[in-house]
Amino acid sequence: MVKYDYLVVGSGLFGATFAYEANKKGKKCLVIDKRPNVAGNIYTENRAGINVHKYGAHIFHTSNKEVWDYVNQFTEFNRYTNSPVAVYKGELYNMPFNMNTFNKLWGVITPDEAKRKIEEEKEEAGVKEAKNLEEQAISLVGKTIYEKLVKGYTEKQWGKSAKLLPSSIIKRLPVRFTYDNNYFNDTYQGIPINGYTKIIEKMLDKIDLRLNCDFFEHKEELKNIADKIIFTGPIDKYYNYQFGELEYRSLRFEEEELNTGNYQGNAVVNYTEFDVPYTRIIEHKHFEYGPGLGKIESENTKNRTIITREYPDKWNQDKEPYYTINDEKNSLIYEKYKELSKNDKNIIFGGRLGEYKYYDMDKVILSALELAKKEL
Repeated sequence: MVKYDYLVVGSGLFGATFAYEANKKGKKCLVIDKRPNVAGNIYTENRAGINVHKYGAHIFHTSNKEVWDYVNQFTEFNRYTNSPVAVYKGELYNMPFNMNTFNKLWGVITPDEAKRKIEEEKEEAGVKEAKNLEEQAISLVGKTIYEKLVKGYTEKQWGKSAKLLPSSIIKRLPVRFTYDNNYFNDTYQGIPINGYTKIIEKMLDKIDLRLNCDFFEHKEELKNIADKIIFTGPIDKYYNYQFGELEYRSLRFEEEELNTGNYQGNAVVNYTEFDVPYTRIIEHKHFEYGPGLGKIESENTKNRTIITREYPDKWNQDKEPYYTINDEKNSLIYEKYKELSKNDKNIIFGGRLGEYKYYDMDKVILSALELAKKEL
């Protein structure tokens, strides 16, 4: 049996970044993944010229130049700018909340007019101390924005009434008093021209890899194969749920190929009504084909498109965990697992599931790089 320095469980951004750095330092790594492909939830599948984000849309954004330079060594990024729109009862609104949104809602033109309108609604609501998410949101942006653009989407996403959700979920809501539809405030933003999968494939190019390999099904074989384990799966599952099950929200994706060159005119369209069962529709080609994005449409893509409807879903152990539920109850459970893990000198937990934390992609890479510096 080959002996490795590190067994890396999971080939997503965290696992692949650590394995790449370890390999550079001469460490021998084996990366395993239960899926038939690398890249975890950032996996993109090329379909005759359209890179389909199989596990939800991923838009890379960061203000950390070190991380931006790091990821650009593996691929070229286009200058895609995330400018989603929201649909509420047949009307379109720009996201995040900005002057275009306020003009559509109230007919206001100047920032001062918009500020006065929001302050009027906040004062009318009279929320002194927010006891739930609904009160917190109204105290931040007023009743109109909350009811049209926050309430339904949030209740679908979390599967609960906003009145039953803690106020801490929405600490702030982005309000921008300019006519700027760019969703992110970060310095750097884009989509890899050849898809995210190519990044991970380059990272793992010279590293031993086993796909369709579930750690828990091969635990006896794998537990002594390396000096240390980098584990990016669920920490509670690793410890056999001895302190209880950590909770998540899951997602379900409904994909459709259409005989049209342009279905919705935008990559991301949110549906904020509760009665519409999906939260958003992604039209994948708009991440890569458009002014300044660097790709020219071929005959294969001109008259076809691929869309994905994204449905929030109740999670159980048979479903993929997507969003951590970092309320007080789950945080206390996670802290018990974290303390327990300190006694295991041969395993390190990392990433979204290993650390029970919602991570943006740049933060995942930074966390893996910091671990690599400490370990190597």
